[in-house]
Amino acid sequence: MKTVIINGQNHKGSTYHIGKLLADKIGGEVTEFFLPRDFSDYCIGCAQCFSVAADKCPHFEKQQPILKAMDEADMIILTSPVYVYHVTAPMKNFLDHQGHRWMVHRPRPEMFHKQAVCISTAAGAGMKSTNKDMQDSLFFWGVPKVYKIGIAVRSVNWDTVSPKIRQKIDQAVDKTAAKILKNNGKVKPGIKTKGFFSVMRMLQSKGGLSKPDAEYWKVMGWTGNKRPWK
Repeated sequence: MKTVIINGQNHKGSTYHIGKLLADKIGGEVTEFFLPRDFSDYCIGCAQCFSVAADKCPHFEKQQPILKAMDEADMIILTSPVYVYHVTAPMKNFLDHQGHRWMVHRPRPEMFHKQAVCISTAAGAGMKSTNKDMQDSLFFWGVPKVYKIGIAVRSVNWDTVSPKIRQKIDQAVDKTAAKILKNNGKVKPGIKTKGFFSVMRMLQSKGGLSKPDAEYWKVMGWTGNKRPWK
């Protein structure tokens, strides 16, 4: 199994360690990135990725190592500590750059066969909304199976996380890893994803939101009988 981890922060804190524990438990080949170290250019709102093509983004080349690893992976792990009840700015920025990959535009067919995990931690609260930030993008990319791990670690340092909370972390990681391994190579989109895809298919059949979008769906055969999960 190939796993890519995209960390929403440079330092190796609690969120990073939980992601690493999960990747180690899953096994296989792991590729890891840290934001903003591995990608730091902020979206400037030029809309070139939407209206023309993804490679017209001024930051296109800098994203490619992460996107290539993500497309080739079986498993995507997104990690972010809670920042004011949401993901870190570097993680939000990376997800902002992938708007053109949403089903409403030009989703990648590879995404419809993957599993993913959203991992967040905080000294107190905010894990649910932080994980949702990441889960939203994963769903709209087409990823059919998304798990979430949110832990209140009651600490700002991994070394001082209590044994009781570490036990809770181990249990969550073990449970999630077991599900991932069981579903590896077997995941297919559910009713929600297929339903949203069908609505987008109708939209693209009528011209879509842009000419590049409609042309992409036509070339992929999705406005006909083909589907990305078949």
